[in-house]
Amino acid sequence: MNLGIVLTSGGLDSCVTAAIAASEVELAFLHLNYRQRTEARELGAFYALADHFQVEKRLVVDVAYMHQIGGSSLVDTNIAVSREENDDGLPNTYVPFRNANLLGIAVAWAEVIGATSIYIGAHEDESNYPDCRNEFFKTYERMIAVGTGPQTHIRLQTPLIELDKSAIIRQGLTLAAPLHLTWSCYQNEQVACGRCTSCRLRLQGFRRNGVEDSIPYG
Repeated sequence: MNLGIVLTSGGLDSCVTAAIAASEVELAFLHLNYRQRTEARELGAFYALADHFQVEKRLVVDVAYMHQIGGSSLVDTNIAVSREENDDGLPNTYVPFRNANLLGIAVAWAEVIGATSIYIGAHEDESNYPDCRNEFFKTYERMIAVGTGPQTHIRLQTPLIELDKSAIIRQGLTLAAPLHLTWSCYQNEQVACGRCTSCRLRLQGFRRNGVEDSIPYG
């Protein structure tokens, strides 16, 4: 079976993506710490998911430079997490060019361990983030082909790209993905706030599927 790297944040989307990938490839999990507000909680979710899927190949990379660059309420506690878009049409939770940075690390690791695919749980439907668009991933895949060795063939897999949060949760329930191990809140690490955009979309998605979310909310 081919080896595939799953970018695993510890959230719902990466969990469902991992459940999909598990039926297609041998799993390798990659997690990035970038000094986000809920870094410790997300890392705990990553390890819980890796244990659940019995993943042997695991890599946790520190990319603290994203905190140093700033520009997002997720990495700068002086900026309040907003539910609204700013003047350029982006929510302030957008971390500038994050997915390009994360994918670059994933591609480098893929070259080292011989992985032939990289899975990422991005989806276009409820996000205005420009690096979550299908066009971005298709373009990035072409860059991988140009910028890696002649014997390297790495595909980007975005199985959730056309789904909304309700459909993602529905697929996760169908696959018996361990959604209870995931964390989505942008602000809190012990009890989810229930108010940030990520919490609200998650709660709405569970309600639409007629299922109660098992993580704690304040």
